[in-house]
Amino acid sequence: MSRASPFGHPFLLGFDEIEQTLDRIAKATSDGYPPYNIERLPRTAEAPERLRIMLAVAGFTPEQLEIHVEENQLVVRGRQIEDKTRQFLHRGIAARQFQRTFLLAEGMEVLGADLSNGLLSIDLARPEPARIARRIEIVSRD
Repeated sequence: MSRASPFGHPFLLGFDEIEQTLDRIAKATSDGYPPYNIERLPRTAEAPERLRIMLAVAGFTPEQLEIHVEENQLVVRGRQIEDKTRQFLHRGIAARQFQRTFLLAEGMEVLGADLSNGLLSIDLARPEPARIARRIEIVSRD
């Protein structure tokens, strides 16, 4: 049985990538760690409208965190190394690794990242697209 695609309409041309992206997102699974927020920051005189991703990464140092943009994905990785010299009587906070991936729209730009009080903030901006209108000449082949 085939699934009906919302992009199968003949007027929707060139939307194959969007459909593939939606399928990939639907299949992606995540354990929910680390928890995160996504916030919209309003436009100011100095800065365009921005998005801020905040991940709760308590216990991680900046050296244990990596942020990469790979193609159109923002990938955040955290790696804590087990300290074998410490002897715990109770271990409720595990040293764990994570990878959290965010799919970015075309043109999204990562402005920077900041780690403060156990929260990793990553700011993103989307440049205003140029509005382009042009006339297409019709060639007669008589």
